[in-house]
Amino acid sequence: MAVKIRLARHGAKKKPYYRIVVADSESPRDGRFLESVGTYDPKLESAKLTVKPERVRYWIEKGATPTDTVRTLLKREGVLGAKAQ
Repeated sequence: MAVKIRLARHGAKKKPYYRIVVADSESPRDGRFLESVGTYDPKLESAKLTVKPERVRYWIEKGATPTDTVRTLLKREGVLGAKAQ
């Protein structure tokens, strides 16, 4: 079972709001997930991002791979460093 850390889209039409979730790679984008580890709201001026860094690190240690977008967001937040790639 491949586990990914990815974005799940929520919110209304043209008003996206994302949850950062840990999910099986075969699950649908907005479907079943193992754990929610943060949120991302791109519509705000400063693009609000909240993350549970200890849970993200836990899942990465267990073998979960973040998607490219999530990796960029986590690096910007300072959760991922050069070692955690």
